[in-house]
Amino acid sequence: MDTRGARNRTITCTAEEIARAASQCPALAQPVDAAGITDRIFFQDFFQAVPFLPPKCVDLLILDPPYNLTKNYGGRAFHEKKQDDYQTWFERVIAHLLPVLKPTATVYVCSDWRTSTLIFPILDSHFRVQNRITWEREKGRGARRNWKNNTEDIWFCTLSNDYCFNLDAVKLSRRVIAPYRNADGSPKDWQQTQSGNFRLTHPSNLWTDITVPFWSMRENTSHPTQKPEKLIAKLILASSNEGDLILDPFSGSGTTAVVARKLKRHFCGIEQNVEYCAWTLKRLQMAENEPEIQGYHNGVFWERNTTPK
Repeated sequence: MDTRGARNRTITCTAEEIARAASQCPALAQPVDAAGITDRIFFQDFFQAVPFLPPKCVDLLILDPPYNLTKNYGGRAFHEKKQDDYQTWFERVIAHLLPVLKPTATVYVCSDWRTSTLIFPILDSHFRVQNRITWEREKGRGARRNWKNNTEDIWFCTLSNDYCFNLDAVKLSRRVIAPYRNADGSPKDWQQTQSGNFRLTHPSNLWTDITVPFWSMRENTSHPTQKPEKLIAKLILASSNEGDLILDPFSGSGTTAVVARKLKRHFCGIEQNVEYCAWTLKRLQMAENEPEIQGYHNGVFWERNTTPK
């Protein structure tokens, strides 16, 4: 019996949907070409699946591996490791992924502040680290003897200096408090609207406009570390073009695949939890009729808790 409130939109799947996902998201058992992985989710362990992926096929890699924390992912626990052991594990992840990347590929790697210090030397040895994005994750528990931890990092890496970056696609609309005007009184680098005055600004590496999914949002699932669609949309729009192939080898609840579909990109996801695969399939189906991304409207990203008019 569903006892959730009427406004709770958290995505769930029936036992039948989960069983169906197991057949709709098969495991890779032999090498395939790019067509064999395009717009597919594979129900499989990362290390078993990646060796079968075709070489040099991925335009954009979004890597959101387990952080070095003890966390339960739907019955599958990832246990915190000694620092050297986690670095060895992460080095192995990167070694498996390097062959599938195009020479012009971009790589984004998610982490928390503590894990960031462990993975940076490895990323720096294999890629050109272009920047570190820090985004405000406004959820989180307070601490009695420490600062509340409400940020995460995303490392922006490339294989070379020949890479895609669509600046205009990721500009942010910010409210102008004290707008400047030209000599004739017209707005100077800002736009006047019914809901206020706004200016398009260049994106920085500090993101404070992200809302973490919660129970009343249509994208929400029960995944413990689900990334917001708006967050992934920024990465995809900045670092890929329509028709490109995006790989998410720790697919989780499927946010990368869903946003890729909404933004007319192709995707490939790998996930070892069959219920998460079922959530992904349901979200992909929903995206066919609901292409909107919360916080992104008419090609512009808006500040958190602001509504475009």
